[in-house]
Amino acid sequence: FSISSFRFLQNHFKFVLISKTTMSTGAGSGTTKGGRGKPKATKSVSRSSKAGLQFPVGRIARFLKSGKYAERVGAGAPVYLSAVLEYLAAEVLELAGNAARDNKKTRIVPRHIQLAVRNDEELSKLLGSVTIANGGVLPNIHQNLLPSKVGKNKGDIGSASQEF
Repeated sequence: FSISSFRFLQNHFKFVLISKTTMSTGAGSGTTKGGRGKPKATKSVSRSSKAGLQFPVGRIARFLKSGKYAERVGAGAPVYLSAVLEYLAAEVLELAGNAARDNKKTRIVPRHIQLAVRNDEELSKLLGSVTIANGGVLPNIHQNLLPSKVGKNKGDIGSASQEF
């Protein structure tokens, strides 16, 4: 071997050793283009998408930790809480959508949410002490205030005070 070829091999092996160590200890574990360039970083996947939820698991975890509800918060607690909140929201949204459709409206307003919650027994019990702004009240007329039927015929409806 000549000195120039020896130096070439020495430099070549240094390059190979350096590139192999950076590939094995690099940030990402993706494939590269024949050892050239940086390894591809793995795409981050949110905990919400891992659990198949729309509600933010990370944000709820942050709220649980910063709220000082407990000294420590388990890994499954924010996922479970997100799932419960998403289920409740979907339930209220479905019932409110039905109420809006019954009123021939395409947009859900607080009145529809109020009707949905108060007409459902379990949701009404859960949200019994909650006031929904601009929700109004349920239509209800006491039986004593309704006109009573006096006559035997179906078309004869009136009160006793109005008959002569």
